[in-house]
Amino acid sequence: MGIYEELKARGLIAQVTDEEKVRELVNTGKAVFYIGFDPTADSLHVGHFMALCLMKRLQMAGNRPIALIGGGTGYIGDPSGRSDMRTMMTKETIEHNCACFKKQMERFIEFGEGKALMVNNADWLLKLNYVDLLREVGACFSVNNMLRAECYKQRMEKGLSFLEFNYMIMQSYDFYHMYQTLGCNLQFGGDDQWSNMLGGRELIRRKLGGEAESMTITLLLNSEGKKMGKTVGGAVWLDPEKTSPYDFFQYWRNVGDADVLKCIRMLTFLPLETIDEMDTWSGSQLNKAKEILAFELTKLVHGEEEARKALDASHSMFAGCKDSNDIPTHTLSADDLTDDRIGLLDIMVKSGLCVSKSDARTVVQQGGVTVNEEKVADPKTFYEPDALKEGLLIRKGKKKFIRVSL
Repeated sequence: MGIYEELKARGLIAQVTDEEKVRELVNTGKAVFYIGFDPTADSLHVGHFMALCLMKRLQMAGNRPIALIGGGTGYIGDPSGRSDMRTMMTKETIEHNCACFKKQMERFIEFGEGKALMVNNADWLLKLNYVDLLREVGACFSVNNMLRAECYKQRMEKGLSFLEFNYMIMQSYDFYHMYQTLGCNLQFGGDDQWSNMLGGRELIRRKLGGEAESMTITLLLNSEGKKMGKTVGGAVWLDPEKTSPYDFFQYWRNVGDADVLKCIRMLTFLPLETIDEMDTWSGSQLNKAKEILAFELTKLVHGEEEARKALDASHSMFAGCKDSNDIPTHTLSADDLTDDRIGLLDIMVKSGLCVSKSDARTVVQQGGVTVNEEKVADPKTFYEPDALKEGLLIRKGKKKFIRVSL
């Protein structure tokens, strides 16, 4: 089985413009492909996970990835999947986010001479002359066709700014530029990028013609990656400072029964033969499958040591053992206390269990909080230094907990 056939078997391919050419490129290791990442935050999240895993798979098969960081398109903002305009970012923020992305990507992709490339489209987009761009590129795009694109149609009712309207042209120009300068012959993206990718393909055909038309191929990733990002609202990050390895583990440990084997097939590097055998699993076996999924993906993002710690902490917690060294912890300081004590709601916010005291109060009043395995229903509960020094194991619901000490 070639890598293209494996991608199909794993459910990663939804649509492609020329399947035979794509198959030949990737199976012979001749694909120089790019996937774009707009730096809208200082960390990648699980919505990017499928793209990173795909890049890793294709590189292992001998193909060359180009990680395109949207330092230039980040000034505009992708309207795809948006009901309103993105917040404008400063140059400093964009550059900081780009640097954070590269550090995280290095866990998945091997960069270096003759290996993967990381490029920033700010290097060419910010140098473009507006009038020259209109004459060279603008003439290749039909406004009628652009308005029919899904990424624009959903914004027309609320209003689509001219700034965002240029995004398709910018993304298309990226492919055109990398085709000429880096030999990029393949592009990947989610279903919301289909019109933008076709725009890049058409631009190359119109400007270069001939052989370029047959060599410029667009492949569409299955949309599940985007669904993951939307499901968590971007809250499950790859940065351990934003989402701890334990919380990352628990996110995957708690996927729905209907999704676990699909996620294992698409995201892990377990052999297909092993996964095929798991397709018959049901009932309690699905809990084992979820644990396998969580461990494999945590290992991929945070390393095997952190994955094992998260696994041990999960076992310890659900076995009722509050003394495990692997349970997530938060240490309070004397400055956190007022009149030599601190309220439960403040503890829950400071430890990251809740985003606000209002959120914490609601959870407590609904009976969703235990402290040292005893339910606490009074949001006015306070704790003094002696109790804090012994440590409090606070559980929110069934799936999230933390040990707090002074």
